[in-house]
Amino acid sequence: MERAAGPGGGGGGGKHAAAPAWHPRIRVTLHPPVSRPPAVRDFYAFEAHVKNARARRKLEVPAEWYEFPAFYYSNSGSLVGDGAPVKKPAWTEALDYELEIACVIGTRARDVPADRWRSVVAGFTILNDWSARDVQRKEMAIGLGPAKGKDFATSLGPALVTLDELEPKRRGEQFDLEMEARVNGATLSRGNAKDMHFTFGQMIARASQDVYLFPGDVIGSGTVGGGCILEMGPEVHAWLKPGDEVTLEIERLGTLTNTIV
Repeated sequence: MERAAGPGGGGGGGKHAAAPAWHPRIRVTLHPPVSRPPAVRDFYAFEAHVKNARARRKLEVPAEWYEFPAFYYSNSGSLVGDGAPVKKPAWTEALDYELEIACVIGTRARDVPADRWRSVVAGFTILNDWSARDVQRKEMAIGLGPAKGKDFATSLGPALVTLDELEPKRRGEQFDLEMEARVNGATLSRGNAKDMHFTFGQMIARASQDVYLFPGDVIGSGTVGGGCILEMGPEVHAWLKPGDEVTLEIERLGTLTNTIV
């Protein structure tokens, strides 16, 4: 259940103060934890995803991928929260989800050492990096992108979970958090956050190199291995269509559900 202030605004006492209103969680559409972040950087940190996705195109993992964590900038103006509809762009026939974990920066910082990353993070949440694979494929063949193939929607939520809540699941610089994606109630993807090749410390160090990170900046992990239709192939599950309900779940972070319209 979620509590909201009544007509009186929830402030002040007195005999005429409105009682709090409670609403069933299933009937509430949440805003993302950060509605308009200064920047959204989405990394490419899971080796299994890189191998699987490139193998579909008969490509090897480039040696450069192992040198440093790479990222692209997503559209910070296209974020939606848990329960919000996601509109399928008319110009794609290959709409896909991506199962990711993300952190939100809590303080202005620059040149953050990899072993000091926890001092700048406000918390963690779930990220769904919606992707138009047919458009993305063409953009990346040009050598620039992804751009339009990923800028129409990114889901973030349901809430921001602070580091102390995740401490029991910390394993060195990683977190042992089970990850799952379901489409229309059927499980399609499973993974674990601890399988990242690059840590959040390494990603934040890279992102903050010679530039400032700002409160509200989002740092996405990239897709967990097996965490999208692209990896399994549309012969295993069709690309997403209007009416499909996609739920991402990460241990201790909750669930993030959106319906394609």
